[in-house]
Amino acid sequence: MTIDQEAQQKTITWVDPRPQAEQALTMSGLDYLQAMIDGRFPAPPIASHINLDLVSVSPGVAVMTAVPDESHYNPIGSIHGGFAATLLDSVCGCAVQSTLPAGMAYTTLDLSINYLRGMTTETGLVTGEGRVTKPGSRAAFVEADIKDGAGRLLATATSTCLVFTP
Repeated sequence: MTIDQEAQQKTITWVDPRPQAEQALTMSGLDYLQAMIDGRFPAPPIASHINLDLVSVSPGVAVMTAVPDESHYNPIGSIHGGFAATLLDSVCGCAVQSTLPAGMAYTTLDLSINYLRGMTTETGLVTGEGRVTKPGSRAAFVEADIKDGAGRLLATATSTCLVFTP
């Protein structure tokens, strides 16, 4: 049986992130992330895919919001786990970046996620927060969570990021 439905569309727009990534290396991670919040640099392309906004940063902490929509659904009628994984990986990485001096970079080595509650379009705005638990010159350790508007915990994560000179 097939269900006749009208196809929907979502337009994704972005700018080439490579020029700003080069400029990021000339700034502390905290200054670079704050420049994104202030609108001096555009958001990375992934942000347009999941309606992601960097809300605040401080040393070792990054907060982002995202809004799940129908384009994030999986075949069983809920928001795909990749939505939460992307948000969690993003806040973990930016939390680490906020601790880095100019000339340093990071990349995710591992990400372990616990999904506690499902999400749907009715969930609305969700907030992810990443917190560095142990910074380091070669590796940084991070924990993160996602909460809904009522403060209910939806998912948690731990991550290890490699810190390096590009």
